[in-house]
Amino acid sequence: MSTMIALLLVLSSLVGCAGETLTNVKNALPAPPAGAAFSVELEQYEETVLAEDGAVLAECSYELPVLTVRLEDGQVLESAASEAQTRALAAAETFNTRFAQWKTNPKTLADAAKEDQAFRDESGLDPVAYTDDLRCTVYQSDHLISVSGVYYTYTGGAHPNSILMSWNFDLDSGTFFDPNFLEEDGKLKEAVAEELVRQAEEAALENGLAPEEFFWEDYADILADWSSYAVSFDQEGMTVGFSPYELACYAAGPQVFRLTYDQLRPHLGPHGRTLLGLENGEPDVG
Repeated sequence: MSTMIALLLVLSSLVGCAGETLTNVKNALPAPPAGAAFSVELEQYEETVLAEDGAVLAECSYELPVLTVRLEDGQVLESAASEAQTRALAAAETFNTRFAQWKTNPKTLADAAKEDQAFRDESGLDPVAYTDDLRCTVYQSDHLISVSGVYYTYTGGAHPNSILMSWNFDLDSGTFFDPNFLEEDGKLKEAVAEELVRQAEEAALENGLAPEEFFWEDYADILADWSSYAVSFDQEGMTVGFSPYELACYAAGPQVFRLTYDQLRPHLGPHGRTLLGLENGEPDVG
């Protein structure tokens, strides 16, 4: 039970997956100031927390995306000289604040490990150092940053836990968004769910099993709620990922589905097509 509590404490402090909602496109940010551009890079952050006796309580290693506004000469814009620069810096701050929260996680994990260690000492069990790891992949275009991550954590259970995560950021409005925001006809969620069910049933048959044998019995209902899971974008299209246990048993591993932009396009609104770079065909990479 202490292991599960620790994991819940960690996840409660981190907002990932696809649960962000873009609320006000009318207040969209302009493009970066003339002669400047948004740039995102991965920063490595590591921290080890020790107990008073020197024993390791928690070891954490994270790849954290950092968004900056760079001038034409490559220098980072640090102070604004115009309203456009002010709004561009505000967008970067919103993005970076989300990922900076991970830097507070080692203490939360260590506090849980310390409590667990007290229980282990009383029970005569071996000590366990909690570990935490986040690996990220970043896709950036002129209007969008999509971050997909794999979060690994070990808190003394039978095996480490792995969780697929994602964050999607609209550079035009300076906010994170839910993929449902992209739709025009209200049918994007339904259309994607139908394709996910088709792919899932095909995968089950390839393994010689009925879908209800390979996935949980309510797999269709889980897939219908796809936007609540790990949704990310890249040059080729959209990926929807389900962590171990979410759609199938742990041994089946994560379940990942891909849709092309051609499949999404009929259900995208004007802003959705702009965001994904589909106004004139294929997405553009910034």
